[in-house]
Amino acid sequence: MPHLLHIDSSINGDQSVSRKLTARAADAWRAAHPEGTVTYRDLGANPVPHIDPVAWSARFAPADEHTPEQREAARFGAELADEVRAADVVLLGLPLYNYGVPSTVKAWLDRLVAGAGDDPATLGGRELLVLASRGGGYGEGTPRYGWDHAEAWLPHGLSLTGLEPRFITAELTLADVNPALAQFRDKAAESLASAEREIDALWAPATARS
Repeated sequence: MPHLLHIDSSINGDQSVSRKLTARAADAWRAAHPEGTVTYRDLGANPVPHIDPVAWSARFAPADEHTPEQREAARFGAELADEVRAADVVLLGLPLYNYGVPSTVKAWLDRLVAGAGDDPATLGGRELLVLASRGGGYGEGTPRYGWDHAEAWLPHGLSLTGLEPRFITAELTLADVNPALAQFRDKAAESLASAEREIDALWAPATARS
């Protein structure tokens, strides 16, 4: 039975563009896989604990020598890893915060690697779709080209896991609320519409066959 892991990380609730994009993608996936199941994790509302000395030492200490604290840290990391292993597709909502990933995503990734056992690459072999949102414009030729360190870093951060992210990005998402970006509202609308079209096409062939 096909299974989807849906992860959000924005702290902006209903105003979040990345949440709207992941919700759209999850709906499209469900339409294409009506018999499928979904696991949902909200890193924005319920952040995973950042990695600490206990969690890190638990990765290398023999399981039969774990302290109670190390056992709990190892259990939680294994839970995150098992969520990924159970999924055929992983959806990750990724807003850009201060030119990088939300700290909750970094914490999730660190715990995921620590909990994946001796061979984190066993997490690979499934599709990872990253639905990204950027408040400004970071494309080639813009003043802040190259300042999006989230999209540049994530493939490197995931390299041990075998997961290879595919990005679908909407940018200039603050154009409607930031007067300094008001002149880019049309470009923002175009970027969002392009991301939505790309999402809608993800499982369209499978939907057409069903």
